[in-house]
Amino acid sequence: MLILLLLGVLVLAIGIPALFAQRRHLRRQARLARLLDLADEVERLLDETQVRRVALQPVVSRVSADIAAEAQASLESALPIREAKRDVLQHRLWIQKHGNTANLEELDTAVGALERARDRLASQLAELDRAGSDLAVATEAADEAARREPPTLRRPQDS
Repeated sequence: MLILLLLGVLVLAIGIPALFAQRRHLRRQARLARLLDLADEVERLLDETQVRRVALQPVVSRVSADIAAEAQASLESALPIREAKRDVLQHRLWIQKHGNTANLEELDTAVGALERARDRLASQLAELDRAGSDLAVATEAADEAARREPPTLRRPQDS
């Protein structure tokens, strides 16, 4: 009976810490997986932003040059996207270098940073879509009004 009691205490003494260690390991693995998923998501949003910016160029080019100059310059500049992709690469390198040794707090901080970046990027992408849609509607309205003008009142086309 005493042997069974000692064996039970031994199992508990070894099993409980092992259970906690296993749970901690699983939480760390979940955070690492979340970090990698977020990095993929941010990269996907950056790629989508780049595609949509290129798609907006024809719409912006239909607007008069004085109005569209700033928008065109913004659309042609790939620097912000390149910098953001570099930031994602730095996160990936940090994960590769520190992912296995970082504590949960450090991992949570990294997850939070990528979540904020993803949310900010998704918001900016939605704003870009709205601006492009508004610009397309305004351009169509201006084109329609110009088509209704008598030929003698039409402005010469920009070259």
